[in-house]
Amino acid sequence: MLLDPDAENDVAYELCQVVGRAILPYRSDDDFGTAFFFQGGDDPVGESLLTAADLVGASGGELGLRTSVTEPAGVAPAAVSVAEIVPGWAQFPGDGVAVLPTAGLHRHAGDGGWRWRVQPVPAGIAAGPEVVARLTADAGSAFVLAHGVREDGSRPLEVAVERVVRDGDAVRITTELPQGYVGAPIFVVQPDATGELSPYCLGLVLPGVGEHPVATFDRIRAVLPATPGDV
Repeated sequence: MLLDPDAENDVAYELCQVVGRAILPYRSDDDFGTAFFFQGGDDPVGESLLTAADLVGASGGELGLRTSVTEPAGVAPAAVSVAEIVPGWAQFPGDGVAVLPTAGLHRHAGDGGWRWRVQPVPAGIAAGPEVVARLTADAGSAFVLAHGVREDGSRPLEVAVERVVRDGDAVRITTELPQGYVGAPIFVVQPDATGELSPYCLGLVLPGVGEHPVATFDRIRAVLPATPGDV
């Protein structure tokens, strides 16, 4: 669905309020990207951190912490080394997705005297096959919440309003995104079961040149049960 500019601005603002604290800057080796928390159900064990598989290097990477995603203030470090987290990343290169069960992240925080204060993307807005099927070759509005990379090295939360299309089973963003956007969640707006317009998390941004493929949530859901659980 293609929205007018005022409606796009309203959606971008609302998404920042609802899931802004799900999004964190991620870095692995020399690659900059974005990761986000996803809550697969009511059970806390279903919470995962998601990003693009191509971003996850041998070191496991580093997750940046904004002050708004931890409490109490001033206790958490500026970043968490994912190499310290057990269980670690499960990578699914065929689907383009990497999944990190968050039990280890919560243990790490507790050991350090702080706790996470995040807003995971909820399962209720994760796009099902019917949402993907409604996408067409006609460009629709898409919203990418990501941590870009500024010239001074800072990584603020940003929203890019882009265009998304579907060609058969392939879904893609029609432009090349700035550095730091790979792994970020992408959202679209479609009518829900009652006919009201609702946001849906379509999936996550994969690497690309000139445009970016999207790993849609039907692919992501397929690998979530295969990820290692808490140990």
